[in-house]
Amino acid sequence: MHPTGECTDETFDVLIVGAGHAGAQAAVALRHAKYEGSIALLGEERELPYERPPLSKEYLSGEKTIERLLIRPENFWTDHQVRMLAGKRVTEIDPAGHRVACDDGGTFGYRHLVWAAGGVPRRLPFAGPDLAGVHTVRNRADADRMRAELDSTTRVVVVGGGFIGLEAAAVLAKAGKQVTLLEALDRVLARVAGEPLSRFYEAEQRAHGVDVRLGVAVEGVETRDGHVAGVRLAGGEVLPCEMLIIGIGIVPSVEPLVAAGAKASNGVEVDEQCRTSLPDVFAIGDCAQHPNRYAGGARIRIESVQNANDQAAVVAKVINGASAVYDAVPWFWSNQFDLKLQTVGLSVGYDQAVVRGDPGTRSFSVAYLKEGRVIAFDCVNAMKDYVQGKRLVVEGLVVAPQLLADATLPLKDMAEQAVIQGASA
Repeated sequence: MHPTGECTDETFDVLIVGAGHAGAQAAVALRHAKYEGSIALLGEERELPYERPPLSKEYLSGEKTIERLLIRPENFWTDHQVRMLAGKRVTEIDPAGHRVACDDGGTFGYRHLVWAAGGVPRRLPFAGPDLAGVHTVRNRADADRMRAELDSTTRVVVVGGGFIGLEAAAVLAKAGKQVTLLEALDRVLARVAGEPLSRFYEAEQRAHGVDVRLGVAVEGVETRDGHVAGVRLAGGEVLPCEMLIIGIGIVPSVEPLVAAGAKASNGVEVDEQCRTSLPDVFAIGDCAQHPNRYAGGARIRIESVQNANDQAAVVAKVINGASAVYDAVPWFWSNQFDLKLQTVGLSVGYDQAVVRGDPGTRSFSVAYLKEGRVIAFDCVNAMKDYVQGKRLVVEGLVVAPQLLADATLPLKDMAEQAVIQGASA
């Protein structure tokens, strides 16, 4: 026995590393498929698995409690004999011996290893974790620390104009804070959306009092008694603040896999069955770089609940002896103020963006085309377009831009017409 009381020679049929969406869903899917082998879920946090996206939205605002975010209630895990190995981090993998070593000295064996460790937030080099008032939004503890400081916070600086930064800015502006959002590029959401959507969200943030600054570089921070007091921009301007939120992406947590010889670049590389180059080792979720036909077959990482859940389902089937490959259509959502953005497909590589409806009504869509084919939709308060547009994306149908732009024409009719034309071509 290890000094902590944890047995160090246990072997599980399936050892899942990472207790977020991907890891938890892998365990759920295995049991729902009547898998009878032993399953362990190993995670760094001491929490039961919970949903992460609401952390920067409903949880930060206090609209949802942690109990409402649980992926499954506590009794699910015990009733389905999923062993929880909480508060542990894997530091080493022995692929030949099918064993992992943890930071507390414990070791565990496996028949199948499912790596679902996600990633850690990128940080600014001059704003380390020891500086009070500096935050990232990745887990419950991060959000709890922010909430604990809100009463003593008047001014907030958010670095990063992606979804995490925009969502946090929206919640804090709604809470009455003076929020400045800094983006290094010339528009927000530049990596994931077209300019029409970027400009819409910039205008919405500004309309709610957020000072959105584009094309700015952060050079350093000002401190006072070990607490952040301001953010210094290139050129010397200092933005006073009591809270700094950094939302500039994540670094995939794959170091033990790489050290063990797994093939990796931006994340660990997996095949269509989510297998890594190591024997009996799978990887899923935010850390897995996979071939995706919605990205033209290129290898990408997708940080979304959809990707985590669907890859988990594939791995569960493969481990259970069924045939399965990952080919799910990507989807995503974001809540800001009273706006619900729903995305289907991947706009990467688009050569035309078509606005459908009037952004001034705060209900519209942006269709993305590549070589005439519809590859993605961004839908703002436009549920019908999201639901009906999915077929256009999944089947890669060709629709004339002028038709897409006419919001009076239902997308389902366009899909039917495109199929008919394709069949007669």
